[in-house]
Amino acid sequence: MKISCEEAATICNKSQYKEAGLWETIKLRFHIFTCKTCAKFTKKNKTLTTLCDKANLNTLSEAEKKVMKKDLEQRL
Repeated sequence: MKISCEEAATICNKSQYKEAGLWETIKLRFHIFTCKTCAKFTKKNKTLTTLCDKANLNTLSEAEKKVMKKDLEQRL
């Protein structure tokens, strides 16, 4: 059940976007219990997520991204 710090970071990031499964979440919790560096990373990641949610950030739609990509390609 032991995971590396790299895998813990990946699971933490997936968890941020609610993409981590139950087993991944359990492995992450066990890892951050034993690894203070990853515990700090996880805490900061949660803080960042909370701040982004509160900021009510807007992103481009897929259609807007395609238009922008096409425009950039034409300029090159």
